[in-house]
Amino acid sequence: MVNLREVRETNKMIQQQNLDVRTITLGISLLDCITDDLDKLNENIYNKITTTAKDLVECGRKIEAEFGIPIVNKRIALTPAALVGGSACKSSDDFVTIAKTMDRAAKDVGVNLIGGYSALVSKGMTKADELLIRSIPKALHETDRVCSSVNLASTRTGINMDAVRLMGQIILDVAEISKENDSADCMKLVVFCNAPDDNPFMAGAFHGVTEADAIINVGVSGPGVVKEAVAKVRGEDFEVLCETIKKTAFKVTRVGQLVAQEASKMLNIPFGIVDLSLAPTPAVGDSVADILCEIGLEYAGAPGTTAALAMLNDQVKKGGVMASSYVGGLSGAFIPVSEDQGMIHAVEAGAMTLEKLEAMTCVCSVGLDMIAIPGDTKATTISGIIADEMAIGMVNQKTTAARLIPAYGKKVGDSVEFGGLFGYAPIMPVNPYSCDAFINRTGRIPAPIHSFKN
Repeated sequence: MVNLREVRETNKMIQQQNLDVRTITLGISLLDCITDDLDKLNENIYNKITTTAKDLVECGRKIEAEFGIPIVNKRIALTPAALVGGSACKSSDDFVTIAKTMDRAAKDVGVNLIGGYSALVSKGMTKADELLIRSIPKALHETDRVCSSVNLASTRTGINMDAVRLMGQIILDVAEISKENDSADCMKLVVFCNAPDDNPFMAGAFHGVTEADAIINVGVSGPGVVKEAVAKVRGEDFEVLCETIKKTAFKVTRVGQLVAQEASKMLNIPFGIVDLSLAPTPAVGDSVADILCEIGLEYAGAPGTTAALAMLNDQVKKGGVMASSYVGGLSGAFIPVSEDQGMIHAVEAGAMTLEKLEAMTCVCSVGLDMIAIPGDTKATTISGIIADEMAIGMVNQKTTAARLIPAYGKKVGDSVEFGGLFGYAPIMPVNPYSCDAFINRTGRIPAPIHSFKN
């Protein structure tokens, strides 16, 4: 039962503390669209998306109106395009037609973003995987709402270093082709280790092959709510602090559970998971870095940051799993630079470095996210940064990711402006020493010994 006090509390979280449902993401399987005729494949994909998702945006609006809960984005995640297009696509340009079909369908049903222009290559690349990966720069540049992801590694298979090397160059190509817009296409591309099948957040969302034909996943976010709660127990011991974070995460997740159940009922599509992620925005007071400061750090990046983030992430997950039977995706705390005003301030103050961010990714939800680096960074250096991040995920049996933006023509001291939820980012310095000989080895790094559990 929901009492009046809880209603008032939720209203305050929405109105004053930036609580929102970040996304309702409709996952759609395209496996039944597969054919070896490219034109027919694109027709099948368009029809499947527009039929299944025709009521998604209206559903979100109705829920917002009925419950007063802001739903920032309505999104679609699809079966990885490398799997769907394998039979019909004989060139990278063939895959680009799929991206354009996805984009057209997304615009026609009114969603903000559509994900699944993806390849899963943690152990090796098929010809279709490679063609899709090589098509990414053109596909992202010639579409508006398409997002792309590539899973390069996993705890069970190791790190595909051939794919890591290739992605270093692809990211540079994406940056160059969108140089007139501060290399903004890079925001729509992410690489993963241990990518989850049910992630509702872009750019990494895709509809895993283990999922049902269609599924509703909800991503909810509330850094401002958690910060406000932590501020009320300033100076208390760790037990009180942890209980406060956990109880707050429970309340936030219940909002997501309510929205997910309502959307599932309205659309007659099964409910998948609630992803409780403290995903910040550039709005003042909606920052994960500010939570860390409220816990007791002068800036995010100060000594103790990794420990504080580990505690925050764990308590968020503990509170979330008590609020919903199906918590999944990337639940925990995100630490993107450009989307978090507190992180931007930490970088500008010199408190946050790329190496410290890498250490923090050992204990957070994702990884190196929305980080702008100099445009003249070498492809092998980008691959080296990615390889480090993949190793953290592989050895620690967790999801890690990298969304890097080598801003064309920009150097340390400059910044890039993306606007909206993406904010702006100062260009961060990168270690200047070479890893060329390491990255240019071929093959893959084997899986760690603890992967052999069968």
